[in-house]
Amino acid sequence: MADALLQMRGITKLFPGVRALDNVNLTVQEGEIHAIVGENGAGKSTLMNVLSGIYPYGSYEGDIFFEGRECRFQNIKDSERLGIVIIHQELALVPYLSIGENMFLGNEQTGFGGINWDQTYEKAAEHMREVGLKEDPRTLIKDIGVGKQQLVEIAKALAKNVRLLILDEPTSALNDEDSLNLLNLLKQFRSERGITSIMISHKLNEIAYVSDNITILRDGATIETLKTSEVTEARIIKGMVGREMVDRFPKRVPSIGGVALEIENWTVYHPLFTERKVVDNVSLHVNAGEVVGIAGLIGAGRTELCQSVFGRVYGAKISGTLKKYGKPLELLSAADAIREGFAYITEDRKGDGLVLSNSIKHNVTLSRLELVSQRGVIDADLEQRAAEDYKEKLDIRATDVEQQVGNLSGGNQQKVLVGKWMFSQPDIMMLDEPTRGIDVNAKYEIYSIINRLVGEGKSILMVSSELPELLGMCDRIYVMVEGRMVGELTREQASQEVIMGMIIEASKGAQTTWAS
Repeated sequence: MADALLQMRGITKLFPGVRALDNVNLTVQEGEIHAIVGENGAGKSTLMNVLSGIYPYGSYEGDIFFEGRECRFQNIKDSERLGIVIIHQELALVPYLSIGENMFLGNEQTGFGGINWDQTYEKAAEHMREVGLKEDPRTLIKDIGVGKQQLVEIAKALAKNVRLLILDEPTSALNDEDSLNLLNLLKQFRSERGITSIMISHKLNEIAYVSDNITILRDGATIETLKTSEVTEARIIKGMVGREMVDRFPKRVPSIGGVALEIENWTVYHPLFTERKVVDNVSLHVNAGEVVGIAGLIGAGRTELCQSVFGRVYGAKISGTLKKYGKPLELLSAADAIREGFAYITEDRKGDGLVLSNSIKHNVTLSRLELVSQRGVIDADLEQRAAEDYKEKLDIRATDVEQQVGNLSGGNQQKVLVGKWMFSQPDIMMLDEPTRGIDVNAKYEIYSIINRLVGEGKSILMVSSELPELLGMCDRIYVMVEGRMVGELTREQASQEVIMGMIIEASKGAQTTWAS
């Protein structure tokens, strides 16, 4: 096509034992926002890594044309010279460097034999203004929130004279407000500067809002490219999973028992800024066989609450009462929590939940090695059988349990993480953003596992930033604002409007900025 900015033809990429991409074709028109969707493992990120030169020419088959010219990128610098810039899901920023230093890292503003710091910060401020950031460019990255860090990445791309901006799950860690701001920014760049974008996302409502065209990948192959304005979510999902999905949430008939977990007057202070209260006199309870959700915006204290309950792995000056089946507990470490039947599934599976360089087998048994040990020595046969049992039970899609976890798709990594904590034989499981960054089919599988667990009488406390997820899965929902519980709703009482109304009402006059 005459106006095609990018064409990728017949792209095939092999890894040992896996055909990650199989004759994939992609055409992106100049000035459009083009969405790429598919299940975890469909090949979306691999395709973008081929385009950006992370996988160099010669390591794949097929051709790339940018502005009608064939490209044979050997590294990411080659693609950036043409204005192709990729922003990964895990942001590539250095926490203890300033915004300005991060923006020009590898692209330093030099003069008179050294770095020209005045020019660095002046240009950084200019590009920050373009994305709506008002911070001092000398501010350290660690001192700004995730939403603003994402904007720093986009400003960094502008500093490289971006023509084609690639964003991999750009809103996965953002709240609704920050997500909307970012999507509007992409639309603004399209209309005012003619910047073309490719966006990978599992959030179909965001894709419908921002994109012009959608390409669906399944099992490493191109299924079709559709005009966004002419398709429904159901149509996209069918393309992604190869079948109709009638229900987004599996059915469950609740069988709720007595009180399993009680948290009373729980207060937690920030571990570094010990005068700052992050959890403020919180009380809640979870019954056996019940899924209880905690709704709230980023910064509400939900994660801090769960981590402080799980053996005080977070927080200072923790006070309050914790009971399991009516028995008071004093959990002073994660090991204490595990022994008492608690599990905490972190929101950051790659950073805190899994050892990516280790096998499925080693990750699954890591939470309680004594269960596969004899006299303090790991029994390899026991460990193998346990890992194979959970691979089958959770339908972890891998060649075998020796496969490295880092090579699995996001959905299968999440299943390994769930399996790791199921192996610890818990009674009470705290799930923090259990489906972040995974596709609709993998989400359904995780939901089915949750239903199976509560069907066995386990108690689930679930934190999620996706209100439809809480409404679809939970028997009761607590609403948390700025470290305080401001309401409790039954399944029948709860709706998105009611929950957001409670949050807005409780936030009136507050001085805290949510997740900036």
